[in-house]
Amino acid sequence: MMTPPVALTIAGSDSSGGAGVQADLKTFSALGAYGMSVIVALTAQNTTGVAGVMEVPPDFVTLQLDAVRSDVRIDAVKVGMLASACIVEAVSDGLDSLCAQHPGLPIVIDPVMVATSGARLLADDAVDAVRALLPRASLITPNIPEAAVLLGEPPAGTEQEMVDQATRLLDLGPARVLLKGGHGTGAESVDVLAETGSAAQLLRAPRVPTSNTHGTGCSLSSAITALRPRRADWPTAVRDAKTWLTGALEHADELDIGAGSGPVHHFYRWWNQS
Repeated sequence: MMTPPVALTIAGSDSSGGAGVQADLKTFSALGAYGMSVIVALTAQNTTGVAGVMEVPPDFVTLQLDAVRSDVRIDAVKVGMLASACIVEAVSDGLDSLCAQHPGLPIVIDPVMVATSGARLLADDAVDAVRALLPRASLITPNIPEAAVLLGEPPAGTEQEMVDQATRLLDLGPARVLLKGGHGTGAESVDVLAETGSAAQLLRAPRVPTSNTHGTGCSLSSAITALRPRRADWPTAVRDAKTWLTGALEHADELDIGAGSGPVHHFYRWWNQS
């Protein structure tokens, strides 16, 4: 019998399949993990934008999580879009129960606030609730705009400002911060990995010239989640996930999906492109 790592995503659904729970499950599969999901919201969206969002009742979010954790071993958790304060609170309680059941469980929180298309995916009054959730995270993965919102500061414009903001995000309670540089400029995409008691690390990769970036952030955080149970430490899992994502972006233009910002190619290592 196979015993693959089991990864759980708690996030919103993307009807076009490029981001959210669908991207998470594709990423888990591409990287050899068995994926499970707790869906907290439905979105009506495609590659050009988000037409609507419908939240799942918080008690049903809890019911999904209880059903999964009562039966299946969980090796790592990724938390993505949470939509509203009441859903954040339900997920927070669920994570407390999971951590009591699985001490040391790796938890990656991607504080999703805005879709690639620009649509708002988190209510304004939920930002404080998300801040209160962060101490439960082994790693948080905000992009530059999300880090700015969490800190109540202007977005970082330089590498040093990214390092400074990543360090200040640690004060909100997460064990580690990966501040993603995909919204930056220049020939390289630079991410900052910060951990209390250690010097921040700059993780560099070539900036891929493609407009097909839908679900990039979701896919990176879920890649880290899938890989962490099989990697010796967090920096190794983050670096390997970033390498995989760079490849997924490099091959994104091979897919003809939609008229807008298409998805990254989650299965570029496996699909026959001929």
